[in-house]
Amino acid sequence: MKLRTTLLASAVTLLPVATMAADMTIGFSQIGSESGWRAAETTVTRQEAEARGIDLKFADAQQKQENQIKALRSFIAQGVDAILLAPVVATGWDQVLEEAADAEIPVVLLDRTVDADESLYLTAVTSDLVHEGNVAGQWLVDEVAGEDCRVVELQGTTGSSPAIDRKTGFEQALEGHDNLEIVRSQTGDFTRSQGKVVMESFLKAEGGENICALYAHNDDMAVGAIQAIKEAGLAPGEDILIVAIDAVPDAHLAIAQGEMNATIELTPNMAGPALDALEAYFTDGTMPPKWIQTESKLYTAADDNQAVYEMKKDLGY
Repeated sequence: MKLRTTLLASAVTLLPVATMAADMTIGFSQIGSESGWRAAETTVTRQEAEARGIDLKFADAQQKQENQIKALRSFIAQGVDAILLAPVVATGWDQVLEEAADAEIPVVLLDRTVDADESLYLTAVTSDLVHEGNVAGQWLVDEVAGEDCRVVELQGTTGSSPAIDRKTGFEQALEGHDNLEIVRSQTGDFTRSQGKVVMESFLKAEGGENICALYAHNDDMAVGAIQAIKEAGLAPGEDILIVAIDAVPDAHLAIAQGEMNATIELTPNMAGPALDALEAYFTDGTMPPKWIQTESKLYTAADDNQAVYEMKKDLGY
């Protein structure tokens, strides 16, 4: 139980832990490859580990929590020095995190949070997911400028913190604006294929002419929806406004081509701050804050999206 005691203790009272060394082994449980952003996060995490001489043990959960729990238990059995966890959903982690704490293995959450006692993980490196949704909603409020607007929403994976928080933030931005109404909301599981399928159902149920805007919890679903909108004989970005989150290269390209209107950036480099925190912790026991927030940025047609696309296209998205 040393780790849990350490996490709860004041940084001032901590004794130095083993220095982060080139032979350090860290387990990384990744959700899967449901989106271009997720692939970029994996690429950047591997690059960050390699640059620091860390042996990174990678496990792809294929969007299943049971696979992640198995991976964490495998990492614990292997005696890794630390674990990076991008949790597929927010709940159901207490038991395996208790096991990591009992094994004195610090866990750092990447890009998503969990509903568990904060003593069970070292820190969480994430963006402000509610803020992202709020920025998307405020952009739409400003864009329609008081005109009536019927909105359809492509939600992320049911039960995941991004789906919950990005929806909350968006709805907060729409409060008090009765001209804006969410008429359809359904999960697209953060994937392009499901984004297309669900958007097709929205168009069939509502009629394209009755949909003013699409809000997608990530860009990949938005890109899939763009294809559905085009196949329905409509002009995405014109007949239906589109705002999403992540700022993957294909979203910038879509904005540059006039087929999408706005995206909010989620940096794929969560591992850099996470490994910095682990390095300080292992060097002298420095405790990081429980939340390390990354920066977000709104991109619209006013930005040079073609240039941003060129810059990002080789990052592994």
